[in-house]
Amino acid sequence: MEKISFIGCGSWGGALSKVLSDKGISSLMWHRNIEIINEMRSTRRHYLVPELTFSDKVVFTDDLSSVIQNSSILVLAIPSQSIRNVIMPYRSLVKKQQIIVNLAKGIEVDTLLTVSGVLKDILGTSFDNIVTLSGPSHAEEVILGHPTTLVSASKNENAAAKIQETFSNRTLRTYKNDDILGVELGGAMKNVIAIAAGICDGIGYGDNSKAALLTRGMGEITKLGTSMGAKTSTFQGLSGYGDLIVTCLSKHSRNRRVGQAIGEGHSLKKVLEDMSMVAEGVLSAKSIHQLRLKHKVQMPIHEAIYQVLFEGKNPEHSVEELMTRSLTSEI
Repeated sequence: MEKISFIGCGSWGGALSKVLSDKGISSLMWHRNIEIINEMRSTRRHYLVPELTFSDKVVFTDDLSSVIQNSSILVLAIPSQSIRNVIMPYRSLVKKQQIIVNLAKGIEVDTLLTVSGVLKDILGTSFDNIVTLSGPSHAEEVILGHPTTLVSASKNENAAAKIQETFSNRTLRTYKNDDILGVELGGAMKNVIAIAAGICDGIGYGDNSKAALLTRGMGEITKLGTSMGAKTSTFQGLSGYGDLIVTCLSKHSRNRRVGQAIGEGHSLKKVLEDMSMVAEGVLSAKSIHQLRLKHKVQMPIHEAIYQVLFEGKNPEHSVEELMTRSLTSEI
């Protein structure tokens, strides 16, 4: 049986470890904080999501070197901006035959690389056992066994198929996709649109506004994604429209909650200080701003969110500017 380890014990990594244990598959979970490790060992409950309980098939550790050395499948369940700093000191321990699975949905600030690009930068361009597991999925609902679909994306078809099989059961169905760039870009950019959706909620706008935002937002995501070499069809699928819908509409969405608080008049600094989990869309807004300039793509919604987050622009003024731009055709 495969040896599967999780680097990170967040809610999504914890939910997927439950998926494995329900299938009779053991896993090892790493967290840097020994106090959190000891708490989960003793309570068998997740420290952020108490309704998530762990069977004895889940083992906890703070020894990262042993996790990397003793795993055939290594699942990265940490924020995208942390991956380089966590993996770089241990890169010599990663074996060519290991499969690395990325769960993060973000674009690294400064380098503007997706997570698979970051991993290739660390491990070398010849390392091709990289899979991004993405799609419209909130940990809270996977824990409850609600029907959920994911995408296993990789340029390595065998690696994608292996992860597809591993993370599928009666309530979790995973599809393959060879467009890992498109899947990663869709997952990152929809978080920025989710912040915009939250701002709409905070201001008090209704369904008309949200429908327009999602549709025009996906148009921007597709324009930038295809200009970078991704496939249009990817953005029409689970990691595109599927992930966009769930993140913009769900009560579980951290990025939507950030936007809602800003729409209600709170500062970004205060919102982030009050959060116990990471909202990837905030820093991804910076990266997408730079990518938009680099690829010369017009993305007025993304640019408006960048200005609200980092230049202190009033959200309602931004909406007015979006609505009063020069009139044009839809397509």
